[in-house]
Amino acid sequence: MQYPKIKSALAIDDHTLLVEFSNAEKRTYDIRKLLTREMFFPLKNPGFFKNFKIDSTGCGIVWNEDIESEYEIWRYGKA
Repeated sequence: MQYPKIKSALAIDDHTLLVEFSNAEKRTYDIRKLLTREMFFPLKNPGFFKNFKIDSTGCGIVWNEDIESEYEIWRYGKA
């Protein structure tokens, strides 16, 4: 399955993203369920969480070389 690309993303609080996709759909994604896993601990810091970028392919959100979200937001985000 081919997923729509990310057009824009905004942190709407300290743990939720609002993402708009190339098909004009918007989804929110709450990262709190990830915060129990050690690799995602840096996202507990609001400053770090809010400092992300859309990857160059539009397939995901990237915080650093270890933390990214490829298609996670599309699959598990709420419309």
